[in-house]
Amino acid sequence: MALIGTYFAALWFCIIVWTFRDIQKRTRDVLVQILATLLVLLFNVPGLMLYLILRPPETLSDTYARSLSEETLLRELSQREVCPNCQNKIEQDFRVCPVCRTPLKEPCPGCGKLAQLGWNVCPYCAHLLGTEQHIEALSVERPSAVPLRESQAS
Repeated sequence: MALIGTYFAALWFCIIVWTFRDIQKRTRDVLVQILATLLVLLFNVPGLMLYLILRPPETLSDTYARSLSEETLLRELSQREVCPNCQNKIEQDFRVCPVCRTPLKEPCPGCGKLAQLGWNVCPYCAHLLGTEQHIEALSVERPSAVPLRESQAS
């Protein structure tokens, strides 16, 4: 009889320890941890059943992992490029939007790499876009004023 009593006491103690460890993984609230442990301490197996019904469904690590994956998904969605006209997803190397045909980029006549519309100079080869000229010396400062032509000077 003493052996059976010892077995049930050990089982009761293990259930209390398991409950305390489990609730620590599920909440940081000390009051909830104490109440859950007391529930099992006072009511034994029926208290454990009540705890299993009432316990938070996710552990703290599950909640953290879910929030990280949601944050990563939101970051990926915000970093996607969209067409300025129709707001459909576009790739970085698209020349035109495949949905609305809006021009997005133009190839540089100097190197052939795609350049944004509105750029004056190709950042890859220093070719003046919209013209057939190439910038020879990038270190030379621009003149502050454009010289007048001979016909305008007189």
